[in-house]
Amino acid sequence: MDAITKSGGLSFTLGEDQVAIREMAAAFAAERLAPMAVEWDREKFFPVEVMREAAALGMGGIYVTEAHGGSGLSRLDAALIIEALATGCPTVSAYMSIHNMVAGMIDRYGSAMQRATYLSKLCSMEHLASYCLTEPSAGSDAAALRTKAAREGNEFVLNGVKQFISGAGVADIYVVMARSGGVGPSGISAFLVEAGTKGLSFGPNEQKMGWNAQPTRQVIMEDVRIPASNMLGAEGSGFKIAMAGLDGGRINIGAASLGGAQAALDKTVQYMSERKAFGKTIGSFQALQFRIADMATALEAARLLLWQAACALDAGAANATLLCAMAKRLATDTGFEVANQALQIHGGYGYLADYGIEKIVRDLRVHQILEGTNEIMRLIISRQILGGDK
Repeated sequence: MDAITKSGGLSFTLGEDQVAIREMAAAFAAERLAPMAVEWDREKFFPVEVMREAAALGMGGIYVTEAHGGSGLSRLDAALIIEALATGCPTVSAYMSIHNMVAGMIDRYGSAMQRATYLSKLCSMEHLASYCLTEPSAGSDAAALRTKAAREGNEFVLNGVKQFISGAGVADIYVVMARSGGVGPSGISAFLVEAGTKGLSFGPNEQKMGWNAQPTRQVIMEDVRIPASNMLGAEGSGFKIAMAGLDGGRINIGAASLGGAQAALDKTVQYMSERKAFGKTIGSFQALQFRIADMATALEAARLLLWQAACALDAGAANATLLCAMAKRLATDTGFEVANQALQIHGGYGYLADYGIEKIVRDLRVHQILEGTNEIMRLIISRQILGGDK
């Protein structure tokens, strides 16, 4: 995983601090996440106190500036952390990514008052955060969202429903994208809505294929009144804020896929050294050796593209959004395929919950859908390559 890549004039390798950060996150995952991951999935338990332990190590405000209680790390650092955490539990790692995305938005776009009010408790994860963009009728076409934000004096009144919101009902602060102006992206603004605000309610916890260790609910707003000072960034900039957040989110969800798949691969290598068939360990069969070689190669290739995208985002490169879409598409497709191959190699045992492989497969499947479906990633990529709105 310490490979060096050169592409487009870029070269990088992990520094000592980055190796130490990754090892710290991996040790936490092995000690505090992996032993409980199957049980949390079965019981649909959201391990808030364990995540607060991670936050105490600096993983609650990864790219929030140190002045506001964060770790002040880079997007590449974040990808290393999220991948390492996902080796213990992709579901917990993915929620940590979402929480960090919201904290980073407030740090980057928030007013001095907003940063002072929210960031310290978000970085410690005393308070949890949720990101509210998707709606029942606006998923891939996010710019068509219908949640309204009507200005009334020094307040905004929000009405609408958000769908598939991670952490909903448990989170303390919600970043909500709502239409304060006309049609299209320029009419969308971002708002901070606190838990307990009158008119804010939640649907039941969704029954999901995977990601069971974090709650997913609708966020329902019925005449939710918030101060105008709770607008995040300038009016009409909400869609740009949302998309900028998703660039980093796509890197992180790709990293979570790689971490889950790496854990599945590691379990498979161990299994192949122990499982016997026809008088020998199955690791001695060339067909399975070749399959392991292909799985490891695919993960490394996806990892290197992900690192390049993270570096491009850190540098503000013109092609950062393109690389983030490429990396998300490749890493999530590769991660799921590797995990699925790991299940196949385990045979019937891979289908049993106790081995943890089937959970990884279920968890990683949704990564190909959220943070922009992989079909939308292909659309972003093709439009940037071909030019214009093809």
